[in-house]
Amino acid sequence: MLTNSKNVSLLLALSIALINLAFLSLVRDVSANALIVSTVISFSASYILIYSVLEFFIFGEINKIYSILDKLRKDDFSFVENKKPGKTKNILSRINQEIYAYAEIKQQEIDELKKAEAFRREFIADISHELKTPIFAAQGFVHTLLDGAVKDKHVRTRFLKKAAKSLDGLDRLVQDLLTISQMETGIVKMDPEKFDIYEMVREVFDQFDEKADSREIKTCFSHNCVKNINVWADRQRIYQVMVNLVSNAIKYKKEGLAIVEVHIEDLGKQAEIAVRDNGVGIPQEHIKRIFERFYRVEKSRSKDKGGSGLGLSIVKHILEAHKSAIKVYSKPGEGSEFRFKLDKS
Repeated sequence: MLTNSKNVSLLLALSIALINLAFLSLVRDVSANALIVSTVISFSASYILIYSVLEFFIFGEINKIYSILDKLRKDDFSFVENKKPGKTKNILSRINQEIYAYAEIKQQEIDELKKAEAFRREFIADISHELKTPIFAAQGFVHTLLDGAVKDKHVRTRFLKKAAKSLDGLDRLVQDLLTISQMETGIVKMDPEKFDIYEMVREVFDQFDEKADSREIKTCFSHNCVKNINVWADRQRIYQVMVNLVSNAIKYKKEGLAIVEVHIEDLGKQAEIAVRDNGVGIPQEHIKRIFERFYRVEKSRSKDKGGSGLGLSIVKHILEAHKSAIKVYSKPGEGSEFRFKLDKS
């Protein structure tokens, strides 16, 4: 009976009206009409006042709480997208707000889990594809040799070299995956030391001299590049960063003579390193995703260029471990620029 505001209001208003009637009946010279009018007025006023208070401040809030709890039981978080309840001193409204805040947190967790699940499915598909390619290639060469080609010395040597190349690619892929996994779990620690970043970049250029020449690419420093600047970082890891960035710049060149340029700038407490090229560039819609594992702007063309598809992801993790971040500026057909900062020694 007392489960809603109307019943409670009727009961309390009736009680007040009867008490008022009993009190007035004790007074002398009060007419019956006056008693009836007084009783009706007291009942009506009490009912309206009590109903308003109960409906808007108690039962209304309780119904909202039950409604939210019912949706939570059904895993329905659609109400979170609606307008948030405002601040109030009403204790029931505050309880409602607490439940809403809890539901909002759970909705965020569910959204994150959905994103993680989508990423997991995409990652499994990518890694399966990446592993399948070198395994099938090596498998094909070995089975061809087992089927009789091993007797031909020339064919045997050529096929074994191809199988070895496929397995080397598989090994690089596994090593890159291990590197990323170890960085994400914090197993790999940076070992900072003092070194000259300019001289290290020269070593990277020397490593790519032959490849750059064969592709008509000039590797150089900018005309206002700072020399003899020491940074405090893990030299081996930063070398890996520069190798990945320079390698990508060489891979994705345009037709004709191309340039890969490194600029080093002294910012006081930090040094900024920029790797620039005048290559094919990166469309704006892809820039936010190029540091994801196995993400390729153009899958078919990227496949022809080789690589594990993990280089930029490793770059991102290494720089984050150095409390730094990499920024990308690129326009299709005009080239790209990758910038990051390191603390000076």
